[in-house]
Amino acid sequence: MKLLSKAALIAAGVAVAASAYAVDPSKPAKNGYMQQKVVYHVNNIHTAKGALRNVKNHLNALGDENIEVIVVTHSSGAFAMVDGAMGKKNKKGKVYNFNDQIAGLANRGVKFTICANTIRGKKIPKDKINENAEVIPSGVAHVAHLQQHGYLYVKP
Repeated sequence: MKLLSKAALIAAGVAVAASAYAVDPSKPAKNGYMQQKVVYHVNNIHTAKGALRNVKNHLNALGDENIEVIVVTHSSGAFAMVDGAMGKKNKKGKVYNFNDQIAGLANRGVKFTICANTIRGKKIPKDKINENAEVIPSGVAHVAHLQQHGYLYVKP
């Protein structure tokens, strides 16, 4: 009987441990995807517009309630977080407005960050930082930190 009790305890322990890593099947996202936590790494202003489009498409694919997105900006990518940042004109002559895109994504739950090292190094005035952006000590360190906490890494 003692042997059976030990086996039952071990089996129960394994079941509890396994459940900590199980995905809740009652919470599937849209299109068959499971819930996700994602960090988008943006370190180049020339890829920032595409990165924000990727974030929007990612949200659309899973549904806002099924995804947690953090956009980490540093180096020239941080300039997307500066108020008044504008992209190049498109074929129709319309200028891409980063502020509008960031505000729209923030309203959908996306979190934006900007690296303090970049702010100092590029001499970005603090009063020009987009209101939706949180200042973090280091962009690169923050990306690694988020990966350590289960965020999937995307580099557009």
